[in-house]
Amino acid sequence: MTDRFAVASHLMPTYARADLAFERGEGAWLIATTGERYLDFGSGVAVNVLGHAHPALVEALTDQAHKVWHVSNLFRIPEAERLADRLCAASFADLVFFCNSGAEAMEGAIKTARKYHAVSGHPERVDIITYEGAFHGRTLATLAAGGQKKYLEGFGPVAGGFIQVPFADLEATKKAVGPTTAAILIEPVQGEGGVRVVPPEFLRQLRQLCDDNGLMLVFDEVQTGIGRTGDLFGYMHSGIAPDIMALAKALGGGFPIGAFVATAEAGKGMTAGTHGSTFGGNPLATRVGNAVLDVVLSPGFLENTRRMSLLLKQRLAELKDRYPSVIAEVRGEGLLLGLVCVVPNTDMVAALRNEKLLTIAAGDNVVRLLPPLIIDDSQVAEAVAMIDRACAKLAQAAKPVTETAV
Repeated sequence: MTDRFAVASHLMPTYARADLAFERGEGAWLIATTGERYLDFGSGVAVNVLGHAHPALVEALTDQAHKVWHVSNLFRIPEAERLADRLCAASFADLVFFCNSGAEAMEGAIKTARKYHAVSGHPERVDIITYEGAFHGRTLATLAAGGQKKYLEGFGPVAGGFIQVPFADLEATKKAVGPTTAAILIEPVQGEGGVRVVPPEFLRQLRQLCDDNGLMLVFDEVQTGIGRTGDLFGYMHSGIAPDIMALAKALGGGFPIGAFVATAEAGKGMTAGTHGSTFGGNPLATRVGNAVLDVVLSPGFLENTRRMSLLLKQRLAELKDRYPSVIAEVRGEGLLLGLVCVVPNTDMVAALRNEKLLTIAAGDNVVRLLPPLIIDDSQVAEAVAMIDRACAKLAQAAKPVTETAV
C-alpha cells in the first residue's frame, strides 16, 4: 500500500486513515475501489448492524426519501413517535429524545441526570462518577467524562463535574459518593477502552448503591445497544435496568441517529425548552431506525447473534492456544469481541487487513471484532481462517533469528 498521507486532501487530518477506499458493500463484505473484497468485522465501528445495502434499510430509506426528509421538531413526526414507542416497549424506558450521534446522546443523558436533581430540590447534585478506561464521546463534556488525557490535551480547561474511579471498583465508587453526587455513568462493556466487560454483579451493586443514595444510574450503550451483545441492550445481561441510557451507532444501521432514553421519573426535568436538536429524529432517520428494529426484533435474529458469538469465541480460543506469542486473551460479549494482543495491536490490524479482514484497534492493546449481526457460519469460518493466516505470519516474524554454525 502507498503511504496513507501520499494523497493530498483538504480533509482535516484528524484521522490516520488507511490508504483504502470502498465503492460498495454487500452484506458483511465491502468492495474496494480496486475491486478487492474485504470481510467487514469493523462494521463502521459497531454501526452497520445489518451489514451493507440491507434490502430492508435500502427500501425504507429510498421510500422515505421520495416523501419528506426533514421538517424540524416544531411539528409532530409520526416515524419518530413510532420509533420511540418501540424503544420504550422493548426496554425500561418511558421517554426518548432523538439526536444525531453518540456524543450528543451522552450530553443529553448527562443533562437529564443533573436536571432531575435540580427539579427535585437538589441543584448542588451535579457530579457524575465515571470509570478509568471509559470513552463517552468527543465533545468537551464527554471527553471530561471519559477522562483520558490523550484526548483532553490542548483543549483548554477540562469540564468539571466528573469524578473518575478505577474500573469496576465498588469500594472506590462508594468512597466517591457524596452530597454533590448526581449519577454514576458506565458502559456495560468498555469498547474503546479494550472490550472490558463489566461483571453483571458489579452492575447490580451499582443499582443498589444508586437506590440507596438517590442517584441516577446512567448506561452508555452507544456501542453495546441494538443487539451487539446478544440481547437488545447490554444492561439486560445484568438483570437490572438503568434510569437513563444513551444509544446511537447501530440504531440507524449506518444512517446517523442517536437517542437518550429515560424513565418517567428520571426524565421529569426535561420539559419544553430544556433541550433541543435541529436534525434529531427527523423523518428520514427515524424511518430507517424503525426498519432496523423490524429486522433486529424479528423472531430468531438475536438467537442467531448469540449462536454466532459462541461459535466465533470458540474458534478464537483455539487460535489463542495455537499462537500464544500473538494472542494473550479473548474477551467480550455477543459480537463485541476483543483479541488482547501480545504483538502491537496496530500490527495485528494491519496483518488482518492484508488478509482482507477489517478490524479496529482499541485500548489495552486490543483488536476489536465487530462483525454485522447478520453473519453466518461460513463467514465466521472465513474470518477465522484470515486471522489464522495473519497470526501465523506475525508469530513467524516474532521468532528470534538463530545463527547457523559455519
